[in-house]
Amino acid sequence: MIGLAATSPAYSLAAVLGPVVALVGVHAPGVLLASFVPMLLIAGAFAALNRVDPDCGTTFSWVTRALGPGTGWIGGWAITMTGVLVLGSLSEVGVRFTLLAVGLDGWTESVPVVMGLTVALIVLMAWICVRGTEVSARLQNGLILAQTAALAVFAVVALARGLGGDSPFGALTPAWSWLDPFGAGGAALTSGLLLGVFAYWGWESAVNLTEETTNPRTAPGRAAVLSTVVLLLTYLGVAVAVVSFAGTGFLAANADEEEAVFALLSTETLGGWDWVVLLAVATSAIASTQTTIIPASRTGLSMARRGALPRRFASISPIHRTPDVSTWWVAAVGVGWYVVVGLISENALYDSITGLSLLIALYYALTGLACAVYFRRRLLGSVRDLLLLGVGPIVGAALLTWLLVLSVRDLADAGNSYTGQAWLGVGPPLVIGVGVMAAGLGLMLWWRRRDTAFWAERPSVAPRPQW
Repeated sequence: MIGLAATSPAYSLAAVLGPVVALVGVHAPGVLLASFVPMLLIAGAFAALNRVDPDCGTTFSWVTRALGPGTGWIGGWAITMTGVLVLGSLSEVGVRFTLLAVGLDGWTESVPVVMGLTVALIVLMAWICVRGTEVSARLQNGLILAQTAALAVFAVVALARGLGGDSPFGALTPAWSWLDPFGAGGAALTSGLLLGVFAYWGWESAVNLTEETTNPRTAPGRAAVLSTVVLLLTYLGVAVAVVSFAGTGFLAANADEEEAVFALLSTETLGGWDWVVLLAVATSAIASTQTTIIPASRTGLSMARRGALPRRFASISPIHRTPDVSTWWVAAVGVGWYVVVGLISENALYDSITGLSLLIALYYALTGLACAVYFRRRLLGSVRDLLLLGVGPIVGAALLTWLLVLSVRDLADAGNSYTGQAWLGVGPPLVIGVGVMAAGLGLMLWWRRRDTAFWAERPSVAPRPQW
């Protein structure tokens, strides 16, 4: 449940489906299918590494173990900062769609109202995270079931009306060719894959809870892999239904409007019941607001207890048994980023979210590489080990590295940003993404001079298999 909630399927579809259709047309389901491949391979790497090192710091701990403390620190920083950068945006979407669902459309036009409610929601979600993992899990059960049921109703009605030709947009009949990701050409596929990776991002939150989970060496890894499979089925089902009902023209024309895909289509599809879909997106964003805090706070805890951050961040609440200090720090920095960037401009906030693609691809690729390096002595032990511990993670890391390079190229063009104006001669998302990593590098070097214990760690390797 937490792996799915962290991915925020309803919000992710609302955010990426329009832009993907604008790029590849009816082949949008195929691009979502292709984006699933590197996610599944990296999820397998997460599961394998978690079996030998069930550490809530996940990528930080595993990359440190395999590649050394410097690379591990950068991986941990990337995870933490993705949570900080996206926290305010997710919370704001939850607020906006909740207001739309209850008929308070006018409130969404008020910046003070939206910003105030967004900050309040972040604080509330952080408080729930501190209260305990069981409380968080029970809340997520309700939220993910609500959005999944609403998405299912929407998809079934939209597909039925699309197949029946009952659509004001000009319905299309689904075809197997829609699942061909190469149908629109290589350049369009590349851009679509970048969006697809963002749509799947977040499933690893389940593994960040490994130290708070029954059967910590196996259950979180299975949850991560299972989450990606469930997401694939959800995305394909909804994408086929939406493209069938709305066609490609409407979706492409409204590609820049996150609210358009579900806010407008739900009214056309369900009539007076459109609040069901609006509430699905709202619960999706609210659930993800909470679960986004989890990996960032647990990574901070893991880094602090090994001396990679000040020890204060390793504090555990004696009452609730959760990382209270790191949780509140994540919430505070997330609120600060949201308010400051949001006051600059709404487009600057969107550009900061776009810059996430750099950090996401980086720490996923590092995890895949760390898996192959750590298990290198076992790769020739069996075909299964070679494929699952070596080939799969390396292929996943290579694909994500390729997408990372393409992201840098595309984001360097200011025309690909929401702001539309160059910062330091390049696009704002690239400045934000590189700036965040540069700040992390500076912080790492500063802390290394203050506390040298963590930097004495040396890479290790899994033992050879017993014949």
